[in-house]
Amino acid sequence: MKFEFQHTDSQSNARAGTITTDHGVIQTPIFMPVGTAGTVKGLHTREIDEDVKAQIILGNTYHLYLRPGLDILEKAGGLHGFNGWNKPILTDSGGYQVFSLKEIRKISEEGVHFNSHIDGSKHLFTPEYVMDIQRIIGADIIMAFDECPPYPSEYDYAEKSMHLTHRWLKRCIKRFDETEPKYGHSQSLFPIVQGSTYIDLRKQSAEFIAEQNQPGNAIGGLSVGEPAEDMYEMLAVVNGILPKDKPRYLMGVGTPENILEGIALGTDMFDCVMPTRNARNGMLFTTEGIINIRNKKWEDDFSPIDTGLGGYVSTFYSKAYLKHLIKCQEMLGAQIASIHNLTFYMWLVNQSREHIIAGDFTNWKNNMVRHLMQRL
Repeated sequence: MKFEFQHTDSQSNARAGTITTDHGVIQTPIFMPVGTAGTVKGLHTREIDEDVKAQIILGNTYHLYLRPGLDILEKAGGLHGFNGWNKPILTDSGGYQVFSLKEIRKISEEGVHFNSHIDGSKHLFTPEYVMDIQRIIGADIIMAFDECPPYPSEYDYAEKSMHLTHRWLKRCIKRFDETEPKYGHSQSLFPIVQGSTYIDLRKQSAEFIAEQNQPGNAIGGLSVGEPAEDMYEMLAVVNGILPKDKPRYLMGVGTPENILEGIALGTDMFDCVMPTRNARNGMLFTTEGIINIRNKKWEDDFSPIDTGLGGYVSTFYSKAYLKHLIKCQEMLGAQIASIHNLTFYMWLVNQSREHIIAGDFTNWKNNMVRHLMQRL
């Protein structure tokens, strides 16, 4: 994997670059649609490619490990062969899913013992095994195994958790370095910065992660309930330490405002289930603001969903028709709304990139934050 700078913003830490992988080039800043179980929920691969114009998608190690399972994925030639997506894929490590299963998991130095949420069967994720699993899944970018502490966390817990994540990282790197990719394309390992919302821990973790000299770095443990201001403060601290010549990935974030502020603070990569999850519930992000399509005001509004966005779905279907589909719980309604929201998120990062290159990102961003988050 190769990362190249192209432009930086003069009034902020925003930057535009390219990440080159064996499955294609990714222009940053970038938003990555989440495909938890090998699919971006409700969308065809062609729609993700041609309508949304995604450049990279995510797969979820925990869920893919349980279903369809490693044997099936290996026989298919990895996730690329299984779902037909020929562009880059990133997989998380399963650490966040383990964090969310607190009632049915136990964390130790060895790793995490957990029960499947599907059938209750017992499993063990170690740093070494998570590397093996992600080798089999075959993603271009894979995550180190980490513990994501909850918010709020006591200082002692956050510190112990951070050091455990660091020890696990050393084991991940060792296993990664002594194994090879399975499907003829290279893979890159990203460590994850932790430390909850404690500045000294975040500094310590970012310094440790930077010392590992991996191709890129991720920032975890944010957007787990802390105030947005705390998240931005942690981002500023961490991005001030992580190498400038490597991509920075903020995991699981977030709203359009979060992404714009994250870009301004020097972050390159983002992912979140929000655009598709909110779409299924009738919340649309548009270039004019946020729409709850379930509201009565849209039932006789025959204007397109979003003329400012472009794209077939957003300019062909009317708000009234989409409200009808969502109200009737028609599958097409969730599909249209999901394509629209993901298209909006791609528009948002593409516009950010254009304004970074043009040199007016900060002014544009400040106006956009107010504009895009208003309720229509």
